[in-house]
Amino acid sequence: MMEILEEVELCFPQLLNSSCKKPMRTHFEIILSYIILSSITLLTTTLNLLVIISISHFKQLYTPTNLLLLSLAVSDFFVGLLMVFQIMLIDGCWFLGDLMCTLYYLLDYIISAASVGSIVLISIDRYVAICDPLHYSTKVTEKRVQVCVCLCWICSVIFQILVLRDNFKQPGRYNSCSGECVVVSDYIAGLVDLVVSFIGPVTVIIVLYMRVFVVAVSQARAMHSHIAAVTLQGSVKVTAKKSEMKAARTLGVVVVVFLICLCPYYSVALTDNLLNPVSAAFVICLYYFNSCLNPLIYAFFYPWFRKCLKLVVTLQILQPGSSESNIL
Repeated sequence: MMEILEEVELCFPQLLNSSCKKPMRTHFEIILSYIILSSITLLTTTLNLLVIISISHFKQLYTPTNLLLLSLAVSDFFVGLLMVFQIMLIDGCWFLGDLMCTLYYLLDYIISAASVGSIVLISIDRYVAICDPLHYSTKVTEKRVQVCVCLCWICSVIFQILVLRDNFKQPGRYNSCSGECVVVSDYIAGLVDLVVSFIGPVTVIIVLYMRVFVVAVSQARAMHSHIAAVTLQGSVKVTAKKSEMKAARTLGVVVVVFLICLCPYYSVALTDNLLNPVSAAFVICLYYFNSCLNPLIYAFFYPWFRKCLKLVVTLQILQPGSSESNIL
């Protein structure tokens, strides 16, 4: 008898036939989903907030590369906040209305596009630093990076509004029942979005990092063969090169993790495959988990981030002059 009641449990019982039915899930599945998504949300928002505070507070970290990391951390932080809505959807019902549903998807798409754009800018930054180091300081300035980051976010907003414009004319027009949260873009807009938000950026990222990898390997061999004969001035140059290559390696890990986490999600969209609920949940969790992994990568590879973490957690950043602290 209980199974029969669960099968016909509605999102809005008072609406009867027009209400969506809640999917059949065991209490264990629901609780596990809540625990996993809540943990990812808490970790993602907390860790990325620490990255944002660190780069914003300490003046030594005001570099073009770190400004790009700041943009990525901001997008990842908002991904964490938006996961609260994903937690609300665990029981299969949307209770916040059709307009809020459309706004949720719009924000989600904007943040995802800005995140992809930030990864592309990071790849370009590392490409110039490794492949054209002599002109890096003149080509990549803080002002230019700030402009590029602003353009990235502005273009993401405008583009995604255009993609979802039909959904704002009549919010909820594509819902098959009350309690559903669905947005739909026409075929051309969806195809353009896929190319602009995934295929194009991923192609650029892979090509640039392949080039960076080849140059980095050749530079490493050159440094190894001449390491014994360098002067003091040469040692400084070698150290600088090693620093740039370490940054490239670290950000390369960020890029690889990004591709691993996002490719399954976009592959499903590209092939238009319908997944079973377990597979769909895994793909979505992997997509969101990427935003949690980036700060963990910084903590593992960047000593300055670990030092900042200690200063922030112990509230030493509240002391006068703490922004001038030597953390590099």
